[in-house]
Parts: sequence; C-alpha cells; structure tokens
Amino acid sequence: MAKVVKIKNKEFPILLDVNAAAVLDAFIEKKAYSKFFVLMDENTYSLCFPLLADESRNANKAELLIIAAGEENKTIDIANQLWQSLTEGEADRHSLLINLGGGLISDLGGFVASTFKRGMDFVNIPTSLLAMVDASIGGKTGVNLDKYKNQIGLFSTPKLIAIDFRFLDTLPQRELVSAYAEMLKHGLIADKAYWKALCSIEKLNSESLKIYIETSIRIKKAIVDQDPTEKGVRKILNFGHTIGHAIETFFMDTENPVLHGEAVAFGMLAEAYLSAEILNLPQAELKEIETQIQTHFAKLNIAQNQLKAIAVLVNQDKKKNGNELNFSLLENIEKCAIDVNVNTEQIVKSLNYSIHGSHNQ
Repeated sequence: MAKVVKIKNKEFPILLDVNAAAVLDAFIEKKAYSKFFVLMDENTYSLCFPLLADESRNANKAELLIIAAGEENKTIDIANQLWQSLTEGEADRHSLLINLGGGLISDLGGFVASTFKRGMDFVNIPTSLLAMVDASIGGKTGVNLDKYKNQIGLFSTPKLIAIDFRFLDTLPQRELVSAYAEMLKHGLIADKAYWKALCSIEKLNSESLKIYIETSIRIKKAIVDQDPTEKGVRKILNFGHTIGHAIETFFMDTENPVLHGEAVAFGMLAEAYLSAEILNLPQAELKEIETQIQTHFAKLNIAQNQLKAIAVLVNQDKKKNGNELNFSLLENIEKCAIDVNVNTEQIVKSLNYSIHGSHNQ
C-alpha cells in the first residue's frame, strides 16, 4: 500500500514504496499532456529505465534525453543542450518532463523544466537513496557554475514524486552509504531518537536503510512546510553542507571525486566541531558524531596545507550574506541554530579536526 505524504499548500503527493510505472501511467492518463520526455543519465538509462519501460504503457512513447553521469555534467551548458533538445522535440508548456535518476537528475531536470517556455510540468522518480530521502524533495532545482555548487537555480515543485524501492537494488554500496549521511543529518538537526536509531544499524544496505526513508521524508517535509523558500528555519537543512559543498568542489576535478554524501559527512563533522567551539555543543555529542562518521566513511585525502584552499571555496557559498559566512550549527543533537557567523580561521580549524582528527588540535 502506498503511503501518501501531502506537502503543505502544494497539490502533489509523495508516493512511497510504489510501482513507479503504474503510478506514472495513472498520473499521465488523468492529464492531457501534448508530449512527454524522460531525462536520465547513462547509468539510469541502462539500470533503471528498462524496468519503467517494461511496466509503463507510456514510457515507451516518451522521447529520451540521456546525459553523461557525474556531477561535472550539472552545468548550464548541459541545461542549454536539454533546452535545445526539448525545442527540437517540439515540447511546449503542456508537455511533461519525467526525471528518472538521482539528485543530479532531479536538480537539473527540475531547473530545465521550470525555465523552459517559462515552465512545463515535471515529475521526479528518484532512483538513488540520496534522491529518495533528500534531493528530489523540497523544490530546490539548479545547476553548478564552473566549480561552484548550485549557484544558479530556483525553487520549483514537481507534480508528483514516486518512490519505488526496487531501484535501490541497482545501487552500489558506496552510494547507499553516501545517502546515509543525509539521513544522519535529519536526525542531528531535528530528531535525536531518529539519530540513535540510525546509529544502531549494524550493516548498511538497502534492506536496513529503506525502512527509515519515510522518517527522513517526514522530517524534511515538516521543515520545508514551515519555510518553503529558505528564509528562516529551512536553513537548518544546510547543516554540514556549507563546508561539505566546498569539500565536494575541491575534489570535483580530481581523479578521485567524492560523492555528495561523503563530502557532507566530513562537512557535518567539521561543523559539529564549530558547534562545540561556538555554541557549546556537548563534547560527548561531538565525539558521538565523530565516531559515527569515522566508522562509516573513509578518510579523505586532504593535506593540511590544502585546508586553506577549501576554506576559500567556502567563501563562495551561496548562503553568504555580504562579508558574513552564516552557518547552521548544533546547540545539541536535534536542536540546530541558524545564521551563526563563522570566520575563515575557525573554518580551517574545523577542517583540520574533521580531516586529521582531534589529536591535531
């Protein structure tokens, strides 16, 4: 039985643990779309689209838009190519874009759809755990600008989100663990019992993690409901991301790029250190967070003389206000403060703690 989570003031459902093909067909058949398109990356096309195509009456009628996989393709250039493809495919404001993929696809596809001819409908069918618990939910869309994350975008909501757990079976272990970081974040900022439950998982796999997807969705939904365009409380969802995005950017053009959740994990540890230094997060809770991150995430290869370069990248964060770098930091587990000013020296110290350990402080 599908579990429907209604989003405040929005006429679309999040359908959890459903057959995505059946849900998509039912949705399309209630509408009068002129055409529909499916956006995927090359991995989703080979691993996930066959399931949708086999079971959906409409998927095989769609025009397919396939991009290369990887965060380096979340750019305005790729968006422009997709706008061109929609134009050549005679898409109009009465067409539908189906975003089948992970966070990159929902971010990019939502942005492309929302700006094409001043807006066409789109739906999200998330295929990664990260997209199921976070990226496809909340209405943020956008692209990177050069090496800076999510610099161009807008808030725009899909008409439907259909979460089919079968897609989790297509994911490598590293992707599952990456998404676990975002789930941990939800517990840290809003629900200590949820944090404890996630910490108690003995083995991270699709079976052990999927039972917590609904809780993460409900936590994020409750926050977004209060502040859809991130003027206030929604900023707590940025915990771990100000430094995490800088770490992700630092590795983006290297031979060994890190996944979003891996960067966020060490971003959370750095920002937990800042929380202890600035807001007096209890040391016992800092150590608890440190233990959880170090248990599940491989140490990042960043030399101490490279920490300042990452701090410089933090200064390009889109949440910067004038000369002030405002962070969301923990007062304690499940209580997060917003708009906490942090300086560059403190950021470097937090990175040193996160990457090289407390013994170097």
